[in-house]
Amino acid sequence: MNSNELFALLPDMAVFARVVEAGNFSVAARQLGSTPSTVSRQIKRLEEALATRLLERSTRKVRVTESGAQVARYCREMLGAASGALDAAGHLAARPQGKVSVSAPTQFARTVIHPLVPGFLRAYQEVDLQLLYADHEVDPLEDDVDLVIRMTERPPPGLAGRRIGAVRWVLCASQAYLEARGVPQEPRDLAQHDCIYLGDTAEDNRWRLRRGTQAQTVQVRGRYIANHAGARLEAAQQDFGIATLPEFAAAHALQRGELVQVLADWKLEARAYVGSVWLLYPPNRFLPPKVRVLIDYLVEHLNAADSADSTAPASTTAPPA
Repeated sequence: MNSNELFALLPDMAVFARVVEAGNFSVAARQLGSTPSTVSRQIKRLEEALATRLLERSTRKVRVTESGAQVARYCREMLGAASGALDAAGHLAARPQGKVSVSAPTQFARTVIHPLVPGFLRAYQEVDLQLLYADHEVDPLEDDVDLVIRMTERPPPGLAGRRIGAVRWVLCASQAYLEARGVPQEPRDLAQHDCIYLGDTAEDNRWRLRRGTQAQTVQVRGRYIANHAGARLEAAQQDFGIATLPEFAAAHALQRGELVQVLADWKLEARAYVGSVWLLYPPNRFLPPKVRVLIDYLVEHLNAADSADSTAPASTTAPPA
């Protein structure tokens, strides 16, 4: 395929990216100010030029084929490059606008990110925000997401990012439960209590706690096992035992006095959902203003570490000014 033929396909590639994002021809056509039949013809033309089927069509929606998913990734990158070119030229520098998306683990999205959304939307009237609740690993290079929040000590190579905090775990119970069953004075006392734990693995009921050079491992049991922090939080609030919780999930209940922290001078060594919290995104030289303002907003409101720690090179670079 020569360059002239390639240039002729660029509009069709942009339309294809929009169809994949919209999920059907009609929605994409409305967004593009076109008609479903015109959009369909453009996709067919692109398929013929690439000699591969990109979409499986039905009356109501489309399904992306395996080859279509690969092509869509490059089409999105093409649009991202075009957006970056406009940004570099200053055409979008006047004000942030358009849709920006961010993915985060479910409980973190619910308890930490969601409460910040109203303030962001009020501050940036022309920006739409999509918050994706996802406990699976989302890749901003392959998935159609601008920003990804991930908990890890080793951010993947090839991504830029900002460190926005750390996940710590706490043991919590209601005051009523502790009055009825007593307050544990050291980790081994937990064996005599009802404990609410994850249950994802056979080791989840073996809690290891450390204080300075001391370490104790205790096998706990309880009447309720749940692999969702929100469920364990509510169970603890309803007096069913001592729950293991990410600190961000328990924060409001602790502030309101609905829960009490147990063994606060001991550190629980969790096996999952632990580590530094990173805000990750593709390493584009020119980030669209809508993405840049969301990064700055989240960093500011989540009390990120100092700039020396949160803006390192390689997989931890800061967004350009």
